[in-house]
Amino acid sequence: MSDTSIDYAAVFQALPGVVALVTPDLVFADVNEEFLGVSGRRREEIVGRYFFDVFPDNPNDRAATGMRNLAASLRRVLDTGERDAMALQRYDVEDPERPGEWQVRYWSPVNAPVLGPDGKVALVVHRVEEVTELMRARGGPRGSRARVLEAELYTRAREIQEFNERLRQAHAREREVALALQEAMLPVSRQSLHDRAAVRYRPAVGALNVCGDWYDLVDLVGGRGVGVSVGDVVGHGLGAACVMGQLRSALSAASRVAEGPAQALDVLGRYANVIEGAESATAVTTFIDFEHGRITYSSAGHPPPMLVHADGRVECLDKATDPPLDARPDPIPRPQATTTFGAGATLALYTDGLVERRHEDVDIGLARLADSLTRHREEDPETLADAVLAELLPTSGATDDTALVIVRL
Repeated sequence: MSDTSIDYAAVFQALPGVVALVTPDLVFADVNEEFLGVSGRRREEIVGRYFFDVFPDNPNDRAATGMRNLAASLRRVLDTGERDAMALQRYDVEDPERPGEWQVRYWSPVNAPVLGPDGKVALVVHRVEEVTELMRARGGPRGSRARVLEAELYTRAREIQEFNERLRQAHAREREVALALQEAMLPVSRQSLHDRAAVRYRPAVGALNVCGDWYDLVDLVGGRGVGVSVGDVVGHGLGAACVMGQLRSALSAASRVAEGPAQALDVLGRYANVIEGAESATAVTTFIDFEHGRITYSSAGHPPPMLVHADGRVECLDKATDPPLDARPDPIPRPQATTTFGAGATLALYTDGLVERRHEDVDIGLARLADSLTRHREEDPETLADAVLAELLPTSGATDDTALVIVRL
């Protein structure tokens, strides 16, 4: 059966569960038949209306938090693009046949994003299971034991919600610190390259918008050209970002005075051996001599840069690859290699998040990158960088960090 022969609207209506589609403005876009049956409302009373106009909090319960908790969950999905499973909620519902009378109801909600073509959340799938009957004694009215159970479950649910709120507040504070660190550690200026270079930085989904991947662009002393580097620290979040900052700063300083990229990585490797958290860190650095049309490069366990010549030929700079930075307690001189380029060529440095995918050979990702760079090679660096990310990164967000530097030679 082909996709075009499936009536997805009918499938949605027949789903065996209470399901609604909610817009980013928190307006009901659609509900299935079971939602109507459980809520006791007609479709025209729900679809097209603001969620909390249809289902407000019980005004007779001053401690009611169902509306606030659900709104926070929906907003989290819209902000992060990630699924959010909520704790057990007491969310009373007004009796549709007896206005002003409220029914005590308990729900187990899950909210999930539906992404549009632009990668943003277009709809939220709101699915709930009504668990009210689990809170009641079997076979008749609520008994004392059932009431005790209800009170205990409700108390535990409130405690979980309060804990989650404190956790989110702590997470928000950590994110503020992480963003400040990112802005301090990653260079904004592009040295003498100006509009000939574009840089992109994409942290993994849920990684505080900061990660261990880094890039650097420095002017080499003595008019020897420009040094362009990228690196990768294992892990995500604030800890990885701290290590990233130390390694980036060390390589930036070493590159300015080193005789070549191999010597710069030698210095960085010795430094990485005394930095906690730098285990298995990788880096690649290139020294670009624009006057003579030469690139000298060296890699410490990092994916190879790609040089796309003006005629579309792709050259993989993989002739000077060595183990990661801290691989040897007593480092030995690292290799370096040199290649040439003509006007209109493009150099791309990147981290593995751009090309590696689970259950896929990395050569497939490298071929995908080479193809994208070739097809867009005549675009300006900023447009080229955006095109590469759009074609290679998942629309739902990558599970690994990504840094990308594009240089027009």
